Formats: sequence, C-alpha cells, structure tokens
Amino acid sequence: MPALENQQIVLASRPSGLPDAKHLQLRITSAPEPQEGQFQIRHSYIGLSPSARIRMGGDSAYGAGIALGEMVPGQTVGVVSRSRHPRFREGDTVVTNGGWQEYSLSSGKSALLIDPAKVSPQDALGVLGTSGLTAYVGLTTFGRPASGETLVVSAASGSVGSIVGQIGLRLGCRVVGITGGPEKCTYLTQTLGFHTAVDHRAGEFATTLSAACPHGADIYFENVGGSVRDAAWSLMADFGRVVICGMIAEYNDISSSRGPSWFPILSKRLVVSGFLLRDHMDRAEEYQARAMEWIARGQLRMRYDISDGLATAPAAFARMLAGSNFGKSLVRITHD
Repeated sequence: MPALENQQIVLASRPSGLPDAKHLQLRITSAPEPQEGQFQIRHSYIGLSPSARIRMGGDSAYGAGIALGEMVPGQTVGVVSRSRHPRFREGDTVVTNGGWQEYSLSSGKSALLIDPAKVSPQDALGVLGTSGLTAYVGLTTFGRPASGETLVVSAASGSVGSIVGQIGLRLGCRVVGITGGPEKCTYLTQTLGFHTAVDHRAGEFATTLSAACPHGADIYFENVGGSVRDAAWSLMADFGRVVICGMIAEYNDISSSRGPSWFPILSKRLVVSGFLLRDHMDRAEEYQARAMEWIARGQLRMRYDISDGLATAPAAFARMLAGSNFGKSLVRITHD
C-alpha cells in the first residue's frame, strides 16, 4: 500500500509583525502510522489561536517556542482513521491537539470523544471548546460578575469575547462590547444581545466608550491591549476587576508598549488578574454542562470564520491577528 500523503504548515522564519507566506510554508510528508496504543486522526477542522503567534517568537508562558521547520500547533477535530488503541475505534470523532496538518497520531491523552449527532465539529472547537472555556473561566473565576454590574469586553466579536459577553448577559450584567467596524457592532447588539457596542476604529473612541459607561466599568475583560486597553482602563469603577486574557494588538507590535498608568490600581482599589487556561482545565465539564443548557435555550452562540484547505491557514491566521475575522477562525480540511 503506498504511503498516505500528509500536508503540514511549518514555521519557515520568525515573523516581525504579522506573519505571512514567507514565514509559514506548506510541507508534504507521509502520514504517521499508529503504533500499539495509538490511533491516527484524519482532521476535519483546525482551530486557529493567537497563542500560536506568541510561540512563533520563542518560548512563552503559552508553551515552548516553535522551532524553525516545526509544525504550527493547534487544536483539531477529526475522525479516527486507523486505531491500535483499546478505547478509540475507527470512525470515532475526537478533539485533539493535532496541529496544522491533515493527519496526526494520539495516544489518547487529552483526547476528547464527541458525539457528532449532538455537537458539530465547529462547536467542538469553538463555543464548547477552549475559546468558550477560556471565556467562562476568566469571567466567573476572576471577573466575579454580579447582576447589575457593567461588563466591558474588548475584541467582543471574537471567539472568546463574544462568549464572555453572552455569559455576562446570562448572569445579569450590562454588557458593553468593543469591536472594530459598524458591521461587528450591529452583530453584537442585534444578534448577540449586547446592550451597546463601541467601534474602536471610529473617531472619538475614548469619548464614545466613556458615554457608554456612565457609571464606569465594574469588570473589564481584556483581549486586545494597546490604545483600547488604555481607554477602558481609565473608566474602571472603584473596586473593579480587570481580567487579562490576551493582548492581540501587541502580539505583532515590534515596538515596545509603555502600558497604562498603574495609578488607578491604587486610587480605585482595583483587582487585576491574568490567567492561563491550562491551569483551569478541570472546569471543562462544568462549563460544557452549563453551555449546553444555554445553547439549547438559544442563549449562547458563536459565529465561525471558515476557510477551506490547509494552504489557506497562513492567510486566515493573519486575518485573525489583524482583527478582520468574525468569531472563531477555523480551517476546514478537504481530503481528496
């Protein structure tokens, strides 16, 4: 039997600013063969995550840096195509960290079986996956929302921010979303039910955001950094909570960022918390149970930005980092 072909996206050179075609290359190899206790997965979708951009620059809190010539990491969903594992059978649908490639191997560690009759592959990587769990953990553990409080979310039309806002609504918050462009603002208010949305690309952004928060912000969920962060930082109410999930605007910024003044932490007695999801994976079952109830009631949804074919991954990744996408960015793998 001829060897099965496997396409991969690998890091060719370290990007300065947004990654593009010269930094990421398509490589063709043979699909890995499962050994005893392993199974092979034929990927259906690959999830794109901003954390991969950080790791392209070297070691970070998100994991070891990606070596030159190494495949780009990412979460995947697919079907078991060959198995030598007692628990995973051919035809099973699984979520794994298979990376930017068509086929991968797993020993079953950290692999999650899903029922495709109940959960779509897209939702397995999005609203019910790490994006949704990140939103839930960050908001409930560190934001500690109470009914009637004002929650401000940056990158609010993205995969994490959109879920943060919707969970905030379910918990009784007044939700203000920050996003880029009138179409995204309309999506937040008309489709997701945010109380208001502010376009950070429009003129007088800081003034408009201030008007949207007449009593200040009790919780600020940070996904962006940069000037958006600075505007929100100044609006914090006394004893407010700042939850730092990511700073996507600074991942590609080759210049140093001075950051905001720390004085509001003192004067407003703020609590500022950073977190990494890997420390809270034990909350996954709790989140998925609550999320399934919200989904069933039509109270939790996610939009997906899908591109077709592994070769489209670098361009889709750059669009996501530039803030041009809606919701969760996925690459659909088309097998011949």
